[in-house]
Amino acid sequence: MSNPYEIDHNIKPNEIPRHRTRRPSMTSFFSHLAQIESTSPSHNNPHATPTPVDMAAAERILQDQLLHFLSATSSSGQEAFLQSLITSLEQDIAQPPIEVPGVSQSYLDQLERVSRKSLKKGDECKICGEEFLNDEYSLVVQLPCHPLHRFDLECVGPWLRLQGTCPLDRKNLQDDRKKRLQDLVKSCTDEEEDYDDMYA
Repeated sequence: MSNPYEIDHNIKPNEIPRHRTRRPSMTSFFSHLAQIESTSPSHNNPHATPTPVDMAAAERILQDQLLHFLSATSSSGQEAFLQSLITSLEQDIAQPPIEVPGVSQSYLDQLERVSRKSLKKGDECKICGEEFLNDEYSLVVQLPCHPLHRFDLECVGPWLRLQGTCPLDRKNLQDDRKKRLQDLVKSCTDEEEDYDDMYA
């Protein structure tokens, strides 16, 4: 059935290009996360911790996103993966953490970007199931835990902000980053000591 706009402009319903996105908007998630993060500039009391109800609500919003992807998937492998993430969130909803264990926005901003040239046909986001090359403006990131752990930033960002772990192997990315920074500092101090020995 045609609507008045189609009738007025002599457009047949099948001529209208339909671009359906599979990614739900996560603005309510990020808004809620900004309210419960203790590092947020909008947070009035730096010593306050989020209530269990607030933490469970953030987990529930993320779980709703994953349920949306689960309902749209036809792959049994992706279905099992999404179900494991949803189960993990269900456990966190039952026993909410006292603070947000996720990574900061600056951490997300510093994640390694994957260029379109290095992507192959068939490479897809493990969360939404969309092929990276199908999206003209996809922003693909590679997590530091493994070179093949690549995701759309829009899909993995909420998980990382709330959980702080790789969705695939559940490695804590905060610990990984701290270890790399410690190794970098150690290598710099070793070089300084070698330099000092040359001129001593």
